Amino acid sequence: MTGPASRAPGGAGAVCAVALAAGEGARLRPLTLAVPKALCPVGGVPLLDLTLARLADLGLAGPGSVAVNACHLADQIAAHLAGRAHLSREEPPALGTSGGVANLRGWIAGRAVLVCNADAYLAPEDPGAPGPGGGYGGLLAGWDGQTVRMLVTPALPGQEGEFGRERQWRFAGASLLPWRLVRDLPVRPGELVTTVWRPAEARGELEFVPHRGVFIDCGTPADYQTANLHAETAGRQH
Repeated sequence: MTGPASRAPGGAGAVCAVALAAGEGARLRPLTLAVPKALCPVGGVPLLDLTLARLADLGLAGPGSVAVNACHLADQIAAHLAGRAHLSREEPPALGTSGGVANLRGWIAGRAVLVCNADAYLAPEDPGAPGPGGGYGGLLAGWDGQTVRMLVTPALPGQEGEFGRERQWRFAGASLLPWRLVRDLPVRPGELVTTVWRPAEARGELEFVPHRGVFIDCGTPADYQTANLHAETAGRQH
């Protein structure tokens, strides 16, 4: 079932959101043996709740507008959501980022979809930073509904870039996909990097939206600790 249509500011039509929360979080073990990575707290708040709050700021909330996929420890995800979003359960092995979106094709139902990693830490942007804003809202701003948009951060010295003509960008946990590219995704294990992002980049249809704040994927214990330290410091400053 779909709900009230949220619309992109650029007149690109209805938009929904999919928060990806099916992964095992293998690099974060042993913590994720007992708790799904998306429910691990940062600053005392589960990562999934931080993601849902960012989506709600865009008017994307409730089971008609937001879906969450789950596989590893899916019962915990379901109990935590308590009906706040549409739940898409996957039987092991998980379908990956592409298969997870494809599995929701009937729910997406012709809408564009903002796909975000529910288990990543995206800090509030610096309002004083120069240039256009990023974040989830930046993905939607002025979008024509045809291109693929990706939230990115610049590759720092010593980091390997992933995208861009000079591989100067790193993925920052969210992308915006038009329905025409979601419609035919196969419902089988696969990743958006191979089914959507790289093909769009090759066609010149991948747009990059820089995030002006902090992004941490919380994939390792060290990164998870860094995210918590950042959240604690930011909390003391407000």
